[in-house]
Amino acid sequence: MYAGPRHVTLNRRTMVQAGSIGLLGLGLNHVSALRQAQGSPLMSTGGGRAKSVIFVFLSGGLAQHDSFDPKPNAPAGIRGEFSAIATRSPGIQICEHLPLLAERSQKWSLIRSLTTPFNGHSEGHMSILSGRSIMPPSFSGSHPSPGDWPSIASVVGEAFSQRSNNLPPAVALPERLIHRSGRVLPGQFGGQMGSRRDPFFVEASPYNAETYGAYPDYEFHFARGRQRTESLKFQAPSLSLPQGLTMQQLGDRNALLKMLNKQRAELEQAAAVESFDNYRQSAVSLLTDGRMQKAFDVHNADPQDLDRYGRNAFGWSLLMARQLVELGVALIQVNLGNNESWDTHEGNFTLLRDCLLPPTDRGLSALLDDLDERGLLDETMIVMCGEMGRTPKVNANKLPGRDHWGAVQSVFIAGGGIPGGVVVGESDKDGGYPKNAPQLPENLAATIYHALGIPETASWTDEANRPWHIYHGQPIEFA
Repeated sequence: MYAGPRHVTLNRRTMVQAGSIGLLGLGLNHVSALRQAQGSPLMSTGGGRAKSVIFVFLSGGLAQHDSFDPKPNAPAGIRGEFSAIATRSPGIQICEHLPLLAERSQKWSLIRSLTTPFNGHSEGHMSILSGRSIMPPSFSGSHPSPGDWPSIASVVGEAFSQRSNNLPPAVALPERLIHRSGRVLPGQFGGQMGSRRDPFFVEASPYNAETYGAYPDYEFHFARGRQRTESLKFQAPSLSLPQGLTMQQLGDRNALLKMLNKQRAELEQAAAVESFDNYRQSAVSLLTDGRMQKAFDVHNADPQDLDRYGRNAFGWSLLMARQLVELGVALIQVNLGNNESWDTHEGNFTLLRDCLLPPTDRGLSALLDDLDERGLLDETMIVMCGEMGRTPKVNANKLPGRDHWGAVQSVFIAGGGIPGGVVVGESDKDGGYPKNAPQLPENLAATIYHALGIPETASWTDEANRPWHIYHGQPIEFA
């Protein structure tokens, strides 16, 4: 029986955790969920406008007033410290600290009325990442549970077959969402689908419980402000052979089995030898295919690409996402910000202005331009939101901020057939509740599934062979 996500040792269906002894000695560091191919895909897919979706997730909760839903006529205690600026789309204003996106508004649209009943981080993560506005019966805010709803990434991963290059159809990067206390946030995993449907995590950013944001240049602490930790390194997967293993040995089953036996103490004792061939084939493909190495290698990308995306964790992550789109990955979840970086109870205006909005504005604008120039924007949907919005009223902290607010948030959406310059829904005059066209997480998830061509009648089957509907809402319409 499925016992929930595991984050220290891995079961027989997964590879050895990054940074340990390496998968069967194959040097696949930072790739913590290279899944065993099992059977046929969930359903035959096709017919959607998008071939890929990049789901940009802002853990902690982006302040809607200070980004995509400014309220310039509200009182100062609600309006906040930022000014609104016009975009190239008539009638649409956004925060002054998103100037590059304002120049590209013909390429993107907004949903200003996404709502959930949750003000807690764990519930918010579960809701948005799974596309459900009710909690599963066995939900625990302190850890993921086997009874959790499956994540959108897990559903998409099950819906599409594994690519011929052995990259899985759904990838999450550059890190798992883990609180500074070490608590793993729920909503990211396969849940009721079972652990083998957990997404493929590329862990390029080291776990960091002390600071936040787009290191190195935009690293910060909520109370101390800007700082820099030299030990933080963004490391893409190392696709290299371990010392002492040659390409000839890769084709020698006995040599590989001998290596497996040497490392058995690091693997579960129940690992089945007959499953080994699937692992070997996937590993060999990744090791020998130059396209795979290039997709993960952002540091050696074109210097002009690095400059325009930004040489920081946000820019590198979005660049990696674009490279994975080119290889046909169906869904890439990009977690912009470790440890609830957008949870701006303190220093909301300083941190957004100096540390959070600039690298997001730059990286996301570069992604839009890059996909457009490569002819990929029309077939790649970009969705960006957090697990909640922030309170209409600015709090009275020494460093003023905004607190948790699930009642409304703004969603950025582009590409994949979505027209630019459209706003769906409206918040009230204070930016606290939907005024019209409220949208639920179910609708946002349905929009992603529909764009990818997953049929509305589709279902998935849990480990007890019970069918579950994929759609729980209707795709959002953009006029």
